[in-house]
Amino acid sequence: MITSKTEIVIGRVLLALAVVLTLIPLVNMLSAALQPADRNPAGLTWPTDPQWGNFVEAFEVGNVWRLMGSSAFIVVCVVPIALLIATLAGYALGGLRIRGARAVLVLFVVGLTIPFESLIIPLYYQAQGLGTLNTQWAVIFPLIGLFMPFSVFWMRAHFVNVPRELSEAARVDGATMWQEFVRIQLPLALPAISALTILLFIWTWNQFLLPVVLIADPLDRTVAGALTFFQGQYYLSIPLLNAGALIIIIPAIIVFLIFQRQFIRALLQGAVKG
Repeated sequence: MITSKTEIVIGRVLLALAVVLTLIPLVNMLSAALQPADRNPAGLTWPTDPQWGNFVEAFEVGNVWRLMGSSAFIVVCVVPIALLIATLAGYALGGLRIRGARAVLVLFVVGLTIPFESLIIPLYYQAQGLGTLNTQWAVIFPLIGLFMPFSVFWMRAHFVNVPRELSEAARVDGATMWQEFVRIQLPLALPAISALTILLFIWTWNQFLLPVVLIADPLDRTVAGALTFFQGQYYLSIPLLNAGALIIIIPAIIVFLIFQRQFIRALLQGAVKG
């Protein structure tokens, strides 16, 4: 398929527009965060005397270090377990083509259609029954389950496109199913796994609703879930509130920038195979 110069120009213009629209809110937050703490910013105006100390104050008074530790604990528990289950399930549904795989896949697709908010009340009573309410485990267990429909669907989409000749050649050479999975399938799935890791990290790090509902202590929530705590601390100081919000989203931005090549590679790999 040949792309004309006009299409290339239009594509670049739209991409530039998307970048600008994405950066404007961040720049606006940064300009507001650098205003004096006792001033209410009006619009996008860069301060003549930037107050970089607002970030230090928000970090210290807002207990951001403890909040990041809580978020990191939840991420470390959720992401590896979700990746392991999703990779194995995706291989079973897409690579092995087991009996009933289509029916199971339909169940996962149905799971994608269930509104997240509709599950909050059942999850609350379930956490209460398990004794995990007001602990980080009340968020960890549900997130692993809630991420499964998309994660399994994502990994299945990769494995279903792997040529069956590779598996047949491995079996002819005497490899067991587990050896084939570890030595052949996993290396080929690294781009898809890397992209899914980024998505799960960002979704877990930015999780807001579950921590607010299931954890009473704001300092045991995720950093995004602690936004209500920030609002309570700085409800009269818009600059400090913006500084705290920027501190919260910076790790997710850094992770995406570091692993963006793997993410784009996985998307392009799926597009080419599809």
